[in-house]
Amino acid sequence: MSKLGLPSEKSSLQKAPEHFLPPDFIDQVNKNGLDDARRGFLKYGFLAALAGGAASVTGLSQAADGDPAILEKQEWQTTLGKNVASEPYGMPSMYEKNLIRRESPGLTRVSAASVAFTPLQGLFGIITPNGLHFERHHQGWYNLDPNLHRLMINGLVKNSKVFTMNDLMRLPSVSRIHFIECGANTGLEWGNVAVPTVQYTHGMLSCCEFTGVPLSTLLDLCGADLKAGKYILAEGGDGSGMTRTIAMQNALDDVLVAWGMNGEMLRPENGFPLRLVVPGVQGVSWVKWLRRIEVGDQPYATKDEAIHYIDLMPDGLHRQYTSIQECKSVITTPSGGQQLLDKGFYNISGMAWSGRGKIKRVDVSVDGGNHWRTARLETPILSKAVTRFNIDWVWDGSPCILQSRAIDETAYVQPPIKMLRAVRGTRSIYHNNAIQSWKIDSNGEVSNVQVG
Repeated sequence: MSKLGLPSEKSSLQKAPEHFLPPDFIDQVNKNGLDDARRGFLKYGFLAALAGGAASVTGLSQAADGDPAILEKQEWQTTLGKNVASEPYGMPSMYEKNLIRRESPGLTRVSAASVAFTPLQGLFGIITPNGLHFERHHQGWYNLDPNLHRLMINGLVKNSKVFTMNDLMRLPSVSRIHFIECGANTGLEWGNVAVPTVQYTHGMLSCCEFTGVPLSTLLDLCGADLKAGKYILAEGGDGSGMTRTIAMQNALDDVLVAWGMNGEMLRPENGFPLRLVVPGVQGVSWVKWLRRIEVGDQPYATKDEAIHYIDLMPDGLHRQYTSIQECKSVITTPSGGQQLLDKGFYNISGMAWSGRGKIKRVDVSVDGGNHWRTARLETPILSKAVTRFNIDWVWDGSPCILQSRAIDETAYVQPPIKMLRAVRGTRSIYHNNAIQSWKIDSNGEVSNVQVG
């Protein structure tokens, strides 16, 4: 269990000079945030307390005297470091070795058709590092030779064409930041609490800057029939024969044929050398190792959209082509599997996203949804991308339940699990965007719970 809080396990909260503190200081932090509380603190006239004890009431400081980590010279201050380019491709610090993608044992019969989850609890900002981007494969990943890879565009077009990677990369390119989420993300939670950490509840989510050529440019080059052609079929080059139907209106809007991710070529496990980027739509439609685009006049009803990636409704019917990833959020710190070291100040932080556009607001509750406060949305706030939110909080040591609730620019409000189940039942797998609850016990341990 990872721990959050003070460098020392001894609480500085109890050492704070209580007579220096305004009686409502902690309440003001929880109501209005630390900055507003601090301004009120100054107005209250407790300048001596601000210098000597106010910081410690939030559990963030300790005396420097007697701490060898700051008073004594360390080895790296007195010796010669490693040579330039001693690691030609930079790697994370050895002290970050536990921050990795993780597979859920037994989730699938073979690992080649499994999932490796992104460690959301250890990320900052909105960009997912390439080496931590989640994986989901249907028949394993491949290291394709880009010199041999081709993209064909055919169907209802005037001129069928075959593009090499060199052909594609000579065209005008764009770079855009978008999230990608597997339709089955959080699917294990439909029936009941199933997994302990945010890496497993929500870790089939990543957000990256993708670079490529707009699909609309390629369709224009091939003379696509935009009157008869209402759909495209995207076909991948892997052994599973992954193919997906995408509405032409999406194809002409913001879909990319991408080769770049976060400033470098796609990683092999993420589709190198070419993949489709379909913002706001479930990840299965972001076809990897993209080899063919066909323009057609009706949905293709391929195996992966006729019998897979469909929503099982309470009446037993299947709902097809439900691709949009609805508005969703999750608190990543504190979250399941972590532990608060002591009472005091904490920054509650998390991620929000919507397949329909920008995040407009995120509310946070520390009492299981009885009361809500509006969180800060950190920039950039982009369409169909992850938005980071933060909110100040002082924990008094009592058991509590943390939740976040996102609202997007269409006014869609993220629902509680009880409301979602009333419509969707409990036997589904896909598109669970319910409010996530984390319970904090009096000992600081954080666990996954469900609150209606």
